[in-house]
Parts: sequence; structure tokens; C-alpha cells
Amino acid sequence: MTAPLRLLTLVAALSSVSCTTLAARRQTSPDPTPRNDNARAAVLARAQLWRPTTIRTMNVIAGPQGLGGFARHGTVVCDYVDKKLSGRSPKFACQRGEDDELKVKYGGTNGEVYGEVLATRLLWVLGFGADTMYPVNVICRGCPQEFGGIARPGHEYRFDPAVIERKMAGDEWPSSDESGWSWEEVMRVVPRAGGAPKAHRDALALLAVMIQHTDTKPQQQRILCLGGVSASGGCSQPFLMVSDVGLTFGTASRANANETSGVNLERWRATPVWKDGPGCVGNIDKSFTGTLHEPVISEGGRRFLATLLQQLSDRQLQDLFTVARVTLRVREPGHALSGFPTIDEWVSAFKAKRDEIVSKRCA
Repeated sequence: MTAPLRLLTLVAALSSVSCTTLAARRQTSPDPTPRNDNARAAVLARAQLWRPTTIRTMNVIAGPQGLGGFARHGTVVCDYVDKKLSGRSPKFACQRGEDDELKVKYGGTNGEVYGEVLATRLLWVLGFGADTMYPVNVICRGCPQEFGGIARPGHEYRFDPAVIERKMAGDEWPSSDESGWSWEEVMRVVPRAGGAPKAHRDALALLAVMIQHTDTKPQQQRILCLGGVSASGGCSQPFLMVSDVGLTFGTASRANANETSGVNLERWRATPVWKDGPGCVGNIDKSFTGTLHEPVISEGGRRFLATLLQQLSDRQLQDLFTVARVTLRVREPGHALSGFPTIDEWVSAFKAKRDEIVSKRCA
């Protein structure tokens, strides 16, 4: 055998050994980033998404009470924190005290300032999970001038209207593959495993249709563990809640446009709850990043939501739109000459949509 031939034979043998060894390692070594699909499925199967409330006694103006709350339209003073927050709407972080960092959304032309209050108060009153949004005015010390606040002495700026967010109580369930949950995953809830019944799930989807919650990417929904997360990662009392609901009370749009989708009275009242045709199909188009699209609603889900909505009094509906300060938002954003709406106009549009749900019958 010539020298070149012996060299080729040796290289082939070494290559064969290397491939065999690599294959063996692949068979015996654990995946360095194992997926937690089974754990996720188990948590989703047991998840709830509604808790009973005494709707008729709920104070819509005051909202949820507890530590960290703020008085309606009160003044909050804080120090600017230089950090980037996610999302496209005007917002900033602000420090109040030693360990209380606030998330502030602001701006009279920012639909989320109004939509966040409307949607979270409605979800809370009806018994669905929601963060708490407090309508306030904020005096920010050290905020950049370009944020557009009203200048005050001492390098302070006032932001009014503004809202401050407080997260719903509960530990967010950790996940190594993705955060939040998609609306398709709601179908993985299993009542016989202790999860929410279909009527509750369909009612939440129908409510999202009613308020035209357009930005439904998974990050906008959170899995909470109301009883805490164990050291091993187990989730006690899993609960599915909808967060970041500022782009609501308009009409769903492909690009989640603030003017179209964020508190637009003309667009909202012109958008039917139901799709035309047979059956009960919710009339909502999926945005580019969204996961909720034309959900099929069961009669149980329709009836459940209708029963909840019918318990809202006229006074509570007046309070809902009053506390959200919707009269500061033009009737049709992008069309300044459309003028400013009244509270009664908003209440009338809400009642019309409630009637659509109450009067419908689903096979």
C-alpha cells in the first residue's frame, strides 16, 4: 500500500470513529435546552379565568382598592428612570420612594390612556383578570423635555392625562419557550382537570370581541399562579388573564393602529359584535401579531357573558366612561372636526353592543 493510500485509509477510519462517537453522545446526552411542553400543558389544563364578583355593588369610579392604589385624577410625584419600555405608545418609568417603580402612560392623543382604564375596569367588575390602571396626573422630576410634558420650575414636567399601572396580584408562571398565552391555547384548558368550563372561556373571547381587543399576541396575556410558584416550578391555582388592553373600544386593525383601534367611538359603534351568516362567530379580525380571530361562541358562553353584562347598572356605565375621561378623546381620532363625544354617546354605544349579545341565540 502506498503512503498516500495509507493516509486516506487512516483518515476514513478516524472519521468513522468520530461520527460513531458523536452519534452516541447525541443519544445519551440530555438536550441542553429541554422544552417544558408537558409542564405548560398541565398548567393550562388546570387554569381558571373568571372569579365571581358582586357586580351591582362594585364601585367603578374607585376601582380595586389596596396597597399601591391612587386616588382618581390625583397628582403623583416621581423621579424619572432612564430605561426603555416595550411598546409603541408614549410611556416612561418613574421612581416613587425607594422601591416603587411606576409605569406611566400619558398623552391626550394616546388612545391607550383611555382604553386601559375602560377595559381593565370592565374586566375587573365582571370577574375576569386584569391589571389595575389608575387615571392620574403625574409630575415627573427629570423627565426629558421631548416627552412633551408641561414644564414646571425645577426641571419638572406635568403629564395630564396619564395612567399608572399596577399588576394583578399573583406570581407570573415562568416558561422557557415563550411568555404569556395565545387564544388558541385557551382550548387546552380541561374542565375535568380542574380548568375553566367552556362557557367561561367563550365568554372571555366574546368580551374581547365586544371591546375589540386588537393586540392579542401572547405577550399581552399572562399566566398567573394565584397561590404562588413552588421551588420546583409548579404553579398553584393557575389563572389566565388579559393584560395590556389599551388598544380597545375602537375596531381591530392589522397594524394595531392607535387612532383606529384605541378608543374610537365612531369605529367602535359601527363594528358589529357578530359576523354575518349562520352561527355565532365573533366579529374581530386578527392583527399582524394577534392570535384571536373570529372565535366561534357557544350558547353557554354567550349566555354567561350576557348575564354578567345585564347586571351593570346605568350608573356604573356612566361611571365607567367618566373615570376613563373619554370626553378628552375626539369622537373619531384622525378627524379633529368630528368633535368630542359625550358620556351618554359612549353609554348608548355600549348598551347597543350588550343588546346584540343578549338578543342573539347560538346553536
